[in-house]
Amino acid sequence: MTEIDAKIDALVPEWLYLPDVAEMLDIEVTRVRQLVKEGQLIAVRRGENRSLQVPAAFIDGDKVVKGLVGLLTVLRDDGFTDEEIIEWLFTADETLPGTPAQALSENRGTEVKRRAQALAV
Repeated sequence: MTEIDAKIDALVPEWLYLPDVAEMLDIEVTRVRQLVKEGQLIAVRRGENRSLQVPAAFIDGDKVVKGLVGLLTVLRDDGFTDEEIIEWLFTADETLPGTPAQALSENRGTEVKRRAQALAV
């Protein structure tokens, strides 16, 4: 779990506290923490009280966005830190169009994963 810098923080339009994520996913907060620990979600410390928060774009209704877990694995295998992953996911890419995070939420995960794999080349 990382503390995020202001530039990357500003890229993410909305953040969720862990209890909010737990409520949305209908699981205990301890399970959300476990998902973060296992690398299935990214949580960073931000705000005055440095509380752990997750980008809201990672949650789709009552589940984690389809394709996110595999994408996080690919990016981490490429040596990306959590902060770099968030920056990549929320930086606009004219060729997508939009951000990789938007493409994931629009069920265009295959293209996003392909681009992530190409980063390692």
